Amino acid sequence: MSEKIFLHYTRDELDAEYDNEAKTENCEDFFDQYRKESRAARSEMNCRLDAPYGSHLREKLDIFPAFSSSPSPVLIFIHGGYWKSFAKDDFSFVARGFAPAGAAVLVVDYALIPYVRMDELVDQCRRAVSWTWQNADKFGGDRNRIFVAGHSAGGHLTGMLLATDWRKFDNLPADIIKGACGLSGIYDLEPIRLCFLNGDLHLDREEAARNSPIRIGPKCNAALLLAVGDQEGPEFIRQSTEMAAVWRGRGVEAALRILPRTHHFSIVTRLRNPQDDLTRAIQGLIRS
Repeated sequence: MSEKIFLHYTRDELDAEYDNEAKTENCEDFFDQYRKESRAARSEMNCRLDAPYGSHLREKLDIFPAFSSSPSPVLIFIHGGYWKSFAKDDFSFVARGFAPAGAAVLVVDYALIPYVRMDELVDQCRRAVSWTWQNADKFGGDRNRIFVAGHSAGGHLTGMLLATDWRKFDNLPADIIKGACGLSGIYDLEPIRLCFLNGDLHLDREEAARNSPIRIGPKCNAALLLAVGDQEGPEFIRQSTEMAAVWRGRGVEAALRILPRTHHFSIVTRLRNPQDDLTRAIQGLIRS
């Protein structure tokens, strides 16, 4: 009998749970769609591209101002790709769901593993939030209404931003983030450390623990929305379910949505439509 290495999973079973491309038919078609629709969004929408928020070449973000008078709330979007692939340019399309509804959208890039360690990657996303707070007035944003959303690995990074002590990081307000949404996120890195992904990520036990928001818990009272598709595997649903439970256990509002007819790569495409139920739920979080 094969050894169980995490919960009730063998290594092969755990690998299968996190191999999203193998579980999804025609996933490359979704990647092509991301890129095509993102090129169109940058061409058709008012935007400022490649604003530097730090010294690393990948520490840049794209700004899509709100279709409304300023100051407007700001939604920072963090892309996925298992911390080792994709870029901000692949996800410009998410601005279509929120700029017309009155929010400025910032799509963030960050250095990928193995060029940096997980600790530095997380710190880069923190610097993006810090930059936003310091510069919001320059693009019509309200620094007192900063929200964050992320997909997959970006959901993990969103969770880490909520688990950040901002006073210690950059002497910023503890409640700098007012609300957040994780889409098909990963909030416990221990199964990632134990599966095939760690061949690229090279996480050790301590690094996985200190970068697992489930283990750290919230450092602010920002409301959290967690969404995951019903066509994803049990591990992704467990990740979101347990993240919501930890947040609620600390007295922080956390809503969980399991979306019908949705898988790991289709969930983020819903954000291109301002009238989609998921997009409207995030819009509601921003307006609350």
